[in-house]
Amino acid sequence: MVHRMVLNETSYFGPGARAELVGEAKRRGFKKALVVTDAVLVKVGTVAKVTELLDAAGLAYELFDKVMPNPTIEVVKEGVAAFAAAKADYLIAIGGGSPQDTSKAIGIITNNPEFADVRSLEGVAPTKKASVPIIALATTAGTAAEVTINYVITDVQNRRKFVCVDPHDIPVIAIIDSELMASMPVSLKAATGMDALTHAIEGFITKGAWELTDAIHLTAIEIIGRSLRASCKGDPKGVEDMALGQYVAGMGFSNVGLGLVHSMAHPLGAFYNTPHGVANAVLLPTVMAYNADFTGDKFRAIAKALGVKGTEALSIADARKAAVAAVQQLSTDVGIPAKLSEVGVKAEDIPALAKAALADVCTGGNPRDTNVAEIETLYRSIL
Repeated sequence: MVHRMVLNETSYFGPGARAELVGEAKRRGFKKALVVTDAVLVKVGTVAKVTELLDAAGLAYELFDKVMPNPTIEVVKEGVAAFAAAKADYLIAIGGGSPQDTSKAIGIITNNPEFADVRSLEGVAPTKKASVPIIALATTAGTAAEVTINYVITDVQNRRKFVCVDPHDIPVIAIIDSELMASMPVSLKAATGMDALTHAIEGFITKGAWELTDAIHLTAIEIIGRSLRASCKGDPKGVEDMALGQYVAGMGFSNVGLGLVHSMAHPLGAFYNTPHGVANAVLLPTVMAYNADFTGDKFRAIAKALGVKGTEALSIADARKAAVAAVQQLSTDVGIPAKLSEVGVKAEDIPALAKAALADVCTGGNPRDTNVAEIETLYRSIL
């Protein structure tokens, strides 16, 4: 079997790594950037930590700060127009998954105008040209959008989110600077951290997993398991380690896909604007238990990576239970809600949510084949 790995051309890690932006932009001959971000990051001063470097270096840019959580088709179209109006030649994405995903869509459509209908990018779109160059600066430790070939857009009109998978969209440069994550509130650290753990676990057990991605995902699980609690408590080393852990998870799942947790989480974002990381975290233990019998001995490795002692002596059934319990405990410790009703899910919506989840592109990677009735049961079990 042939396996493919697609990674960033260049990545920088560590506190202060954002300073590398200037040198990279100059070396590549870039002339003017469209900086894609959201108004909150502008307000709290995170964006200024980047744009002040551009100002000092005399690098031209214009700011597009209309991105919102769960970015929409309409915002993407506005961004495409803003890029053209600015006469820019590259994108700087500052933020978590939403600005990164918006930048990917802007960059792809700009260089592949035949995909101006944003919905046409759903799934594996046959684009011909690479995105406009993107320099991605992460401000959350969760989505790993700066290293993945995926992005997610919300179709408000049809109350759905759709996943786009395209090797042409990967940023040319990723900058993972934990100092840009300092302004994250605890709730966001928890949500994005559990999102990263979901990436690592689903990537580890997906149907497409293989030896190289298994090693990557287990490393990510171990880093996140030992760092997320500390990060939520404000420990700088914990924040820095989470920045690394989420990136490592992204390296893996971007190349092998995800599973049913993400399929079930995406409709929650479309229906209720539920933060993606929270949706994943609420669903993860339940879906893990649902998948357990179809994962061989992998849950033993997950339990060990999460710090469970004596995993070698456990039966396979007990090892699976231990892995689920460890994930549930971590989720509880960082303050994730236990029930879907706590994040606004309504019982009457479950049939529509289940139908959307089954149709989601991530479902195909789940280790256990499923159907609408079983997905409805899963939603109801944690309502």
